[in-house]
Amino acid sequence: MQIIEVGNNRKLQKEFLAFPARLYRGNPYWIRPLDVDIEKVFDPEKNPLLQGDNCIRWLAIDELGQTIARVAAFINPLTVIHSNDQPTGGMGFFECINDEKVAFAMFDQCKSWLKARGMEAMDGPINFGERDNWWGLLADPYDAEPTWSMLYHYDYYRKFFEDYGFQDYFQQYTFLLPLEEKEARKVVRPALFEIANRIYNTPGYDFRHVDKKQLSKFAQDFRIIYNKAWAKNMAAGEMTAERAEAIMQMMKPILEEELMWFGYHNNEPIAFSIMIPELNQIIKHLNGKLNWIGKLKWLYHTLRKTNHKARGVIFGVIPEYQGRGIESAITLAFSRACWKPDYQYKIIELNWIGDFNPKMLKVTQLLGAKKFKTYITYRYLFDHTKEFKRHPVI
Repeated sequence: MQIIEVGNNRKLQKEFLAFPARLYRGNPYWIRPLDVDIEKVFDPEKNPLLQGDNCIRWLAIDELGQTIARVAAFINPLTVIHSNDQPTGGMGFFECINDEKVAFAMFDQCKSWLKARGMEAMDGPINFGERDNWWGLLADPYDAEPTWSMLYHYDYYRKFFEDYGFQDYFQQYTFLLPLEEKEARKVVRPALFEIANRIYNTPGYDFRHVDKKQLSKFAQDFRIIYNKAWAKNMAAGEMTAERAEAIMQMMKPILEEELMWFGYHNNEPIAFSIMIPELNQIIKHLNGKLNWIGKLKWLYHTLRKTNHKARGVIFGVIPEYQGRGIESAITLAFSRACWKPDYQYKIIELNWIGDFNPKMLKVTQLLGAKKFKTYITYRYLFDHTKEFKRHPVI
């Protein structure tokens, strides 16, 4: 077996994208991500975290010249020192045949590269960017399709990680929630409606969905809430005004106004609930390619409204307003929009919530959301004599 660096070699870059398609061939649940979505993680023009040589990719090639594994290692300059008990790097985008020796060789490659750059631990499998994308190892169930920008994994991957010595840093859960009124009222706790109505009747509170004509205004409202509610827990750190504007403009082509909600108190932004159409319901028809054929297929499924699933991307309430019922009120505001007979989306999968976030887990209980998927983010300490600590509770 030979492990080779992908680097700037276009042939190897294409192989990095193509290998999983062969690995998962015949698996009815795997959905090939768009090539552009993976490649932008490793494009310095699109990923501001790329600085010098802080990211590398490898392929493992067998004696017949066939790819048998891939992996990436990286060092996030925003979190490597300040968010850990030790300098901690990352590894991700791991795919491998069912061979422990091959998997361990790829883990060793990541460890050696990170250790040579002063790291004392590595997290994985994670993204080189925000936590809401490509983060964690699928642990359950294996008979469900992944949501957009989350990866599917074979069940044997978990044994690879744990037998190598990775430890459970935190677990992540996604949740399913029906959007049709009849089904929603069966699961949503009555207390939520009582709390929400109380907030609605309190002067000064206002809840509204995004207006595409005012995207710049909502981008900055998003930035304010994000930096207060989420920045310290996300791998990319605090968000700049420019980054917020770029994110909103990037989302514009897929954005649906009644899926994205903001809460205000005395006109100051205090909460958001960011949802989008579940794009994998369209992407699964494209085989990873957004060429002209892929764009025609995308247009067809969009116009035909074949997608009936939405995805909850991120939910946040600034600390001083947490526990006041804002979570219930913004959810009720959305329900008034989606409880229509002709509403396209029938179910939503809430993006993952870590076991370190009991407040948000409690919100899912109030909503009556059903736990659906479990992912695990692992941490591997290079010094095995050092005390292992799980992610702190927030």
